[in-house]
Amino acid sequence: MSFLASGRGSLLRVLPTGRHRPPPQGGYAACFRRCKVHSLLDGVEDVAESAAEPQRPPVSLAKSLASLAEESTVVSQRQRNPLSRMERKRLTELRIKKRVKAQFLNGKFHDLMVNVVASSDTLEDAYDIVRLNSNLDLASARDDVCLSSLAEQLRTAAFDVRANVYAVVAKRREGGRLVLPRLNLRIIQEAVRVVLEVVYRPHFSKISHGCRSGRGHQSALRFISNEIGVPDWCFTIPMYKEVDINVFSKIIYLIQEKIDDEQLVTFMQHMFDAEVINLVFGGFPKGHGLPQEGALAPILMNIYLDSFDHEVFRICMRHEGLGSEAADVSDNQESNLRRWFRSQISGIKDMEENINAQTDRPLKTRLYACRYMDEIFVAVVGSRDAAEDIKSEMIAYLRNTLYLEVDDRLYLMPVRGNSRGLQFAGTLVRVTTKESDVLKAVHKLKEKIRLFASQKQEIWDAMNLRLGKKWLAYGLRRVKESEIKSLGLSTPLLDHVAQFRKEGMKTDHWFKTLLKVWMQDINAKREANESMLLSKYIAEPALPQDLKDAFSKFQKQAKDYISSETAATEALLSSLKNKESAITCTDGVVIKIHAPLIYIQKCLHRYGLINLEGFPKHVSALVLQDDELIISWFAGIIQRWMRWFSEVDNFKELKLMLVECVRKSCIRTLSAKYRMYEKITEKRFELDDYGIPMVEDFEAIMAPIESSSLVCTDEALMYGISSSGLFVLTLSRVRVPSRQLNCFVMGCQSASPSMYVLHVKERQRFPGWRTGFSSSIHNSLDGRRVGLCTQHVKALYLGHVSLQSVDFGVLIR
Repeated sequence: MSFLASGRGSLLRVLPTGRHRPPPQGGYAACFRRCKVHSLLDGVEDVAESAAEPQRPPVSLAKSLASLAEESTVVSQRQRNPLSRMERKRLTELRIKKRVKAQFLNGKFHDLMVNVVASSDTLEDAYDIVRLNSNLDLASARDDVCLSSLAEQLRTAAFDVRANVYAVVAKRREGGRLVLPRLNLRIIQEAVRVVLEVVYRPHFSKISHGCRSGRGHQSALRFISNEIGVPDWCFTIPMYKEVDINVFSKIIYLIQEKIDDEQLVTFMQHMFDAEVINLVFGGFPKGHGLPQEGALAPILMNIYLDSFDHEVFRICMRHEGLGSEAADVSDNQESNLRRWFRSQISGIKDMEENINAQTDRPLKTRLYACRYMDEIFVAVVGSRDAAEDIKSEMIAYLRNTLYLEVDDRLYLMPVRGNSRGLQFAGTLVRVTTKESDVLKAVHKLKEKIRLFASQKQEIWDAMNLRLGKKWLAYGLRRVKESEIKSLGLSTPLLDHVAQFRKEGMKTDHWFKTLLKVWMQDINAKREANESMLLSKYIAEPALPQDLKDAFSKFQKQAKDYISSETAATEALLSSLKNKESAITCTDGVVIKIHAPLIYIQKCLHRYGLINLEGFPKHVSALVLQDDELIISWFAGIIQRWMRWFSEVDNFKELKLMLVECVRKSCIRTLSAKYRMYEKITEKRFELDDYGIPMVEDFEAIMAPIESSSLVCTDEALMYGISSSGLFVLTLSRVRVPSRQLNCFVMGCQSASPSMYVLHVKERQRFPGWRTGFSSSIHNSLDGRRVGLCTQHVKALYLGHVSLQSVDFGVLIR
């Protein structure tokens, strides 16, 4: 079956990955700097490992001396460009990978717990990974952890899991009990995670995305928008199941297929009994940096659902290769099975053209699948009956074999007849008509005219409002002048107005009474605001009639042009659609990935950045914090959404929302802190330097930030760090001399100058949207006090550190 992998057809879309391709020229460090290219990341490990064990022939003294200059150049370049955080984690995992591969024998890995995990070198590397997750320098001060003693306890099975966990109980009854590991158990979990990654990563299917090197959130959306085309039917499979004894027994069975190690299995069983393996399918948490997940949740989820990925491959073989037309074979027509196998060799597109020319009909069924962690997207090209059969087979496998519960409201969505779209991985998958260059130019000219007309209308309204305010000020001045008897300003008009003034009434009160009488006469309640009142009843009647006629004529011509162009464009689109439908139903139709702007606006209101009307406001919980921390909190929102939605098709609308809401809310928060005008605040604080740009500078400012944040795109190395939860820390108290505490982040030895209270901002229920933040944080952590240094408060706000790195059990000890 090896020849099938070389084809470009439907089988390759679901075929499990084989050996990875090597990285391009440029060296190991250069490959990491180009980690955007996802297809090259998987080969970095093999290259670095081969470089770590060079097999060089003896070199003469002359050649060695001749290469000294070149080696010194490489060393100096390495000193100028130190290893990044992701590169250090990759090198650390490579050292563990060598020890794991040394235990491979006869198709299985043996005694990994004793020879790999229970090794002081492996625990040292795992501790370095924990510290790198905490965004710490490996040369900084370390915790007082005896790794050699810990390794001895693991080898002799004397390590007590229950003694190395602590429970956090929610204040409210519905919050429940949360069990979290201490530092020693966290180090062991990290070592076990890397071991499982090394064993299973080469066997994961191609349709699997999420928490893998080169296969994350962006690669899943890129596969849907670029490689599927336009299918006939789409559906997602919503599953939900908290890990129980049946699911965990199935996970252990899958692990034992490739690992022969009873001690490792026993240790994982002890962690399950101690409730530190927290795994939920479909609900929350789900592999996004939440404290209750643990380090093992993403890899265990991928291991468990990998059997489903291979079942999708078998379903694809049955429906595409052995379809209903396999028995219908004539003399001049080959069987579907032979045609399908040939399509894998010569290319599916060329094969379809030959089939259409000979039989005048295309291939009936084609299956596409994409899984992002526990979210499954399926697209089918073919009849509705075939799509229903595929859906039924997938649901039956999930229920009967994997013991997962599937939502009964699952339904097939016709792609071309549904404008609402399908929810997947926090985005909307929609099918839209691709516009031609001519239509784009027409739309661009029409929008320019609409914008020009609206700008003139705003200027007209502003000038009328200014005239109305001047009239108001002039009237008040005339009323005040009438009080001065020496001026002798007695006119019939003033005498008429004076009758409304009561005895002892002050001037301002009298003037307000006159305005109230005037507003009752004109029935001012019908108007929207005072601006329309002054403009409509004061300024506009006083303007020259020819000026008003000219402006109304201009606005009418602009509206007529826009409406005529809209009607002409709709007629052109309908005619093109009819012509295209006569030729083919897929030309000019593309799949678009859209960010849920309405839900993001609701998130901004829940976070406290905007009010119910959608206007930005200050965040009162941040006012007492340092300026840099306040700006970092807002910058973290923008940077995370930039990474999460950077490739959606409606990114321009999202960019405007970020600038209009997040930037203005940041300015108003700083203005509320210092009680100064917003313009002065904006000039005083250079928000562009922190990644909070204006609209015109958005692309230029975010380009270097995005390039510096590429380390977070490798989801296999940065578990949940790039999409950690949103929260606010409020000051609980400053440093108390009677009790000095260090920072609660694991591995950090810096003193904690203040105690903070954690306020959770995300509490979704299943099913929910993903917006680059953790979808749900356990209720027991809301209101929890933590001690943090200033460096890690900023790192938590910016998303460089997740809540998994915080040791919430310090105050419990």
